[in-house]
Amino acid sequence: MTPTNPNASRPSRALPPGVVTGDDYLTLIEACKEGGYALPAVNVVGTDSVNAVLEAAAKNNSDVIIQCSNGGARFYAGEGLADQHRARVLGAAAMARHVHLLAREYGVCVILHTDHADRKLVPWVEGLLELSEAEVAAGRPPLFSSHMLDLSAEPLEDNLSECARLLPRMAKLGISLEIELGVTGGEEDGIGHDLEDHEDNAHLYTQPEDVLTAWNRLSPLGHVTVAASFGNVHGVYKPGNVQLRPEILLHSQEHVAEKLGLGPKPLALVFHGGSGSEKDKITAAVSYGVFKMNIDTDVQFAFANGVGQYVLEHPKAFLHQIDPETDTPYKKFYDPRKWLRVGEKSIVDRMEEAFADLGSKGRSIASKG
Repeated sequence: MTPTNPNASRPSRALPPGVVTGDDYLTLIEACKEGGYALPAVNVVGTDSVNAVLEAAAKNNSDVIIQCSNGGARFYAGEGLADQHRARVLGAAAMARHVHLLAREYGVCVILHTDHADRKLVPWVEGLLELSEAEVAAGRPPLFSSHMLDLSAEPLEDNLSECARLLPRMAKLGISLEIELGVTGGEEDGIGHDLEDHEDNAHLYTQPEDVLTAWNRLSPLGHVTVAASFGNVHGVYKPGNVQLRPEILLHSQEHVAEKLGLGPKPLALVFHGGSGSEKDKITAAVSYGVFKMNIDTDVQFAFANGVGQYVLEHPKAFLHQIDPETDTPYKKFYDPRKWLRVGEKSIVDRMEEAFADLGSKGRSIASKG
């Protein structure tokens, strides 16, 4: 399942629809890089958001990335579970199994990923690796395509040492590792860095030398993708507060290629905090080798906005089962399937914009028929 050289370039080819892991995951990344497009990565919290993302991908004939944060995984399992660690592990596993069951039916390729695990959440990732080890031992694919360790708040050596400890274990399963170098501003489920007003925010920009150091240390151990910070922030902030500088990604690609004698754009890069970003900066980042862009905040708002508009259009249905003046029953309006479906459709609409922005619309490499 794991290639001999996990970072080698490989030609694109059609893949069976469904969750991709191991060599198939690498084939999909290479197709993105060769084709000059990227895939949207959406954090999900339940079956509604999972199904909406799958629907959007199928509608746009694009492959897609479905991921969960630690809080999203816990929510998926149910907030009633008292053991939060166990809830994170079981919730992420439940989400993964849901996607494994349905993704093939939607006819696209899906990357499954866990997002932003800092030091205290390493046991969450290890718990999921244990489950994937059991799956592989039983002759099935691992639960996830990749996991993220976000140790960017720590010294570089500490970050890389922990990544180097876990990466060989992932590689044996055909699972990739996403690392973060530099700091993405804002917060996601309690992980992140405060965004200061009126200062240079130098910590938001990754140095190419650090990328080279990480590549030299980790690439021999397994497949690595890099979330290099170029001014990105989680959430949506007022214009001008932080300046996106995607040219940093180009400098990192050129630096690694030059020092190691590699071909152009050897790195598989990740764009965190894509919500609210300028279209031209998205296009530039993709041209520099970004294959994955996270758009969690915009998708959350799309879902909430759709449901909110529905409630405003049918206010009495959310206050009364039967109209107190006309005796009209409102069940057909407050039925959860009605307003949840409106939220799903809003996600589909926002995702259509993302597929277009990233150039992936109509470019799924899933085999048809």
